[in-house]
Amino acid sequence: MIQKQSLQVAQILLDIKAVSLSPEKPFLWTSGLKSPIYCDNRLMMGHPKERSYIVEQLATRIQETFPEVEYLAGVATAGIPYASMVSQILDLPMVYVRSDAKKHGKKKAIEGSLPSQSKVVVIEDLISTGKSVLQAAQTLAEEGAEIIGCAAIFNYQLPIGITAFEYAGYPLITLTNYESLIQQALLQEELKPYRSLLESWHRNPEAWSQEME
Repeated sequence: MIQKQSLQVAQILLDIKAVSLSPEKPFLWTSGLKSPIYCDNRLMMGHPKERSYIVEQLATRIQETFPEVEYLAGVATAGIPYASMVSQILDLPMVYVRSDAKKHGKKKAIEGSLPSQSKVVVIEDLISTGKSVLQAAQTLAEEGAEIIGCAAIFNYQLPIGITAFEYAGYPLITLTNYESLIQQALLQEELKPYRSLLESWHRNPEAWSQEME
């Protein structure tokens, strides 16, 4: 069932053109990695039917996997709308976490009221290196929250991200992943010639990035 859902969500991302391919001029991530493929889940905001399906599936997976959840936390900025919509479905309170604390006002990194020892699921739109969502989880933990897991729509399944989550010890659920995305993408004739490139990048994105310098 989960595998079928993963392929369905991957196809939705392809259908709404949230996935871009640019092997000649790779995309530069904030982490410094270069990639021939880019997934922009923000485009989901312009597709209400597909967005509703994604949010409902995310809410169901969170409820099934983390039934003890008390609060949801969105990672700024892309995780905020999904956390908001899922919180509405599950009737749960939410907060959101800034990448850095504000320099003015109350100078908070966490926006919203979060009681100490609340059981929290952190929501992000996608996982690449894992840095942003794990940083948010650390910020929440430092304020007394109990992080019981993380959730996202898409996971690049990069070795660096897998290692980061194993080290942090937080369970991670995602609706779809790189493997499913490529499986669906390669059904399109125009993308089949890029199979070896996409596979080689995924095996070692750091080495691939250096070669593109």
